[in-house]
Amino acid sequence: MIAELRILGVVLVVGLGGCGGDTGAGGGWHVEHDTIGDTVVVRTITGSVWDAPAKLAQEVSIGTLAGANEYLFGSIGSLAVDASGSIYVFDHQVPALRKYTPDGRYLATFGHSGGGPGEYQQPDGGALGVLPDGRVVLRDPGNARINVYSSEGRPLNSWRIAGGRFVSRGLVVDSVGNVYTQVFGATIGMATFSAAGEPGDTIPAPAWDYRGPTVTAQVEGARQTWTVPFSPALRWTFSPLGRMFGGVSDEYRIDVFGSDGRVLRIARSSDPVPVADGERAAAEFHVLSAMRGLQPDWSWNGPPIPDQKPAFRELFAGKDGRIWVLLHTAARPAPERAADPAPGEPTPPVPWLEPTLFDVFEPDGTYLGQVSAPDGFRTTPPPVFGPQHVWAVVEDELGVQYVVRFRIEHG
Repeated sequence: MIAELRILGVVLVVGLGGCGGDTGAGGGWHVEHDTIGDTVVVRTITGSVWDAPAKLAQEVSIGTLAGANEYLFGSIGSLAVDASGSIYVFDHQVPALRKYTPDGRYLATFGHSGGGPGEYQQPDGGALGVLPDGRVVLRDPGNARINVYSSEGRPLNSWRIAGGRFVSRGLVVDSVGNVYTQVFGATIGMATFSAAGEPGDTIPAPAWDYRGPTVTAQVEGARQTWTVPFSPALRWTFSPLGRMFGGVSDEYRIDVFGSDGRVLRIARSSDPVPVADGERAAAEFHVLSAMRGLQPDWSWNGPPIPDQKPAFRELFAGKDGRIWVLLHTAARPAPERAADPAPGEPTPPVPWLEPTLFDVFEPDGTYLGQVSAPDGFRTTPPPVFGPQHVWAVVEDELGVQYVVRFRIEHG
């Protein structure tokens, strides 16, 4: 209910801000408001509230190339941060759920591999969350449950979920302790649990009439489909404010859905980013190699790779309800070459890397500005976005993973 009132209040305020007119706010932010039926549109024309771009500056780093096991990370699958700033990390390689102080000191390991109380088999991507009272939840499809721990790591109980369905969409906890987890089946969306673990209704995912272009490989009894690189895609996620938001990335248009059918549409004027020739060659080689692993004589059988990148790459929800839009950027060749090919195999092209850049919006569509991240910043597992800090996995040139707390540093 708290999330419901907040988002509806946002829509009403924006709707009253002037339909079809240009307004200014913050540091030179120029915006156009409009109303189309039940949809309120907030379109950024130029500028931002922050005026200048921001960047992520490292404050704390957890991890090491060599040292104590508690600081060696192999394959980090989930991150979570509690109200005090303590950091929770699930490492698939160990496997282990570990807790660290805000300054990165190891505190405890929660549970271990197994099927007993507090134990886990196969937690999936983004499986961690922290409730307002400090309890920690871990989604474990391998045991068909969500484990619940005290903040010190003591197993409390578990909530039943469907087993064997692994997802990378993060577990979401709202301000009153409701927990949301993605489900598949007759309804695709987010299943809900109260703070006491009582199951609630499933919130269906938004529906768009769109299917991205693909290529297909097929042999008898097997079929593999691959989305054409750099083609628009359907992206959606779930906010701690209790709302779905998403869109098709052919346009810079993100819809925030209210339970009453009203929609807040966040839009922004943006220039398309071209796909470089070397970038296209690297992407095409990657698809070709994967498809010929199934069908050795496979050749490209779908639409060509586009000349321009989509309006955005992915969407994330901040702990405070802000909307973080991962943008496409002009790529550059990676400093290191791809691995040497096997005898008789073609030489793979140099991989290309896109610098990480976000647009950040308030829940009401106010455009705050852009935030750049350093090289090695990973968006899988999903980072934790706060109002002043971001926690994420960083991988160095040797493939060593670290958990880093960044400060959002304004110019």
